[in-house]
Amino acid sequence: MSLKEFIDKVKPEFEKSFSFLGKEIDKIRTSRATPSLVEDLQVTCFGSNFTLNQLASISCPEPNQIVVQPWDVSYLQPIEQAIGSSGLGMSAVVDKNVLRLSLPMLTEEYRKSLVKVLNQKAEDGRQTLRHWREDCWNKIQKAQKEGALSEDDKFRGKDELQKLIDEYNKKIKDLVERKEKDLM
Repeated sequence: MSLKEFIDKVKPEFEKSFSFLGKEIDKIRTSRATPSLVEDLQVTCFGSNFTLNQLASISCPEPNQIVVQPWDVSYLQPIEQAIGSSGLGMSAVVDKNVLRLSLPMLTEEYRKSLVKVLNQKAEDGRQTLRHWREDCWNKIQKAQKEGALSEDDKFRGKDELQKLIDEYNKKIKDLVERKEKDLM
């Protein structure tokens, strides 16, 4: 296996990790309502677990309101219970066949705690990238010991991995800064 193949194998893993981190960060609440705050909420309905977006359409007609319109009226009560027990701090009001969720204003203290959560998620993302870098580096070292790669290729691979890590760390930093700006 060539050095390029090792690097090409790890790039999709980096991209998946970054994409997952982006989705996790989208779930952190800012002062504006977004469907991503509730779409992955687990709802127990008819003895099975579903995500909210499997049972209803979710929209945000106002900056501090989310409207959940179940596909079937029988989903209203389980969705309302799931939202109530979610710990999101939203109050759900049933209005005919829809649920209206009002987001309370964020206090300064709560904003700071959300920034801490944001930074923890970012660190988890960086840790995942380091894991994939280490995995690839071990494979490169093993290939060099077996004679499949030269020592120069091994160190070139180390440099390329570091460039990749630096690139994704910058992407994470930019993502976190944008979200932190929205939070504060």
